[in-house]
Amino acid sequence: MSTRNLFSRISSSSFRRFSGQTGITFFTVALLILFLSPFVYMTFTALKTKEQMNREGAPVWPADPATYEFEGVEYDLYEVPTDQGMKEWALYKKGLQESTFIDPSNPDAGPIKWQGSWRSLNRPSWKFAPHWENFKTGWDQINFPRLFLNTLFYTVMTEIGVLLSCTVVAYGFARFRIPGKELLFTILLATIFLPSTVTVIPTYTFFSKIGWVGTYLPLIIPTFFANAYDVFFLRQFMLTIPRELDEAAMIDGAGPLRILFSIILPQMMPAVIALSIFHIVWAWNDYFGPLIYLTNKPEMQPISVGLTRFNSLHATNPQLTQATSLLALALPLVLYIFAQRYFIRGIVFTGVEK
Repeated sequence: MSTRNLFSRISSSSFRRFSGQTGITFFTVALLILFLSPFVYMTFTALKTKEQMNREGAPVWPADPATYEFEGVEYDLYEVPTDQGMKEWALYKKGLQESTFIDPSNPDAGPIKWQGSWRSLNRPSWKFAPHWENFKTGWDQINFPRLFLNTLFYTVMTEIGVLLSCTVVAYGFARFRIPGKELLFTILLATIFLPSTVTVIPTYTFFSKIGWVGTYLPLIIPTFFANAYDVFFLRQFMLTIPRELDEAAMIDGAGPLRILFSIILPQMMPAVIALSIFHIVWAWNDYFGPLIYLTNKPEMQPISVGLTRFNSLHATNPQLTQATSLLALALPLVLYIFAQRYFIRGIVFTGVEK
């Protein structure tokens, strides 16, 4: 094989590899942009004014119309057709048939009369102007600190219940020899297919009879009795941990609880953190449960219910509804950013090789 042919083959192989990597990178970036575009639009909307939202031809980003200051007063700029072509003038005085403008390039000329409807004119430019006061308005009107503390309490308490109950139940299914264990596990998984709408009326009736409606108890206590989703998640991860570690700990005199807390849980931290993030996001967004049990207790409602009530009152103010939605989204988003490494490791279900 000649040197020229060898060089040609190497160059062709390198080009194909580079093209493949470039294509994958481009596809990933395009997919990321597509995925984040609603969030970016939501952020832009939260920083706009109502006037910009209702104005035709306004830019997508938060902005205010360009203005010109004349004699200490700000006037809006418009594109005005004249005999000398299109001029950028400041609207000094509005009129139905005749309006008065100021020429920013020659303010000493004074007011200029123009025949026509100023409403038919276009704005020449916009200046970037985020309106952070939307967040303060939403913060005050929605009573965000109260809703935040309610949601945080609900999330933390149910998180404790889920982690304690589901870890113990998953440990039993993964490690203990129990008669009929497979049947019990099948029945547990079968509850996933039971629609919540079937049980909501009898469950509400039961909690109403025992006087729990109007409190956090119907929302918190059931989480201490495990659920099929999280038990299955933790059990599958526990099965990847070698049983030899349990046996070695038993030889040293460790009991079942010592094995769970000293051997199993330290190796399950990726799965536990992933489960914690799943539940925090679920509890933070839970709407139906708090709505039916805390309807008459607005001071106890979480963000999901309070935000919906606020949105119904400000349906014509999308900038305020988007601002409050971003406030509610802040904590789960920050939590995911800091815990994403453990979250991904927990999802993959990687085993431990010894």
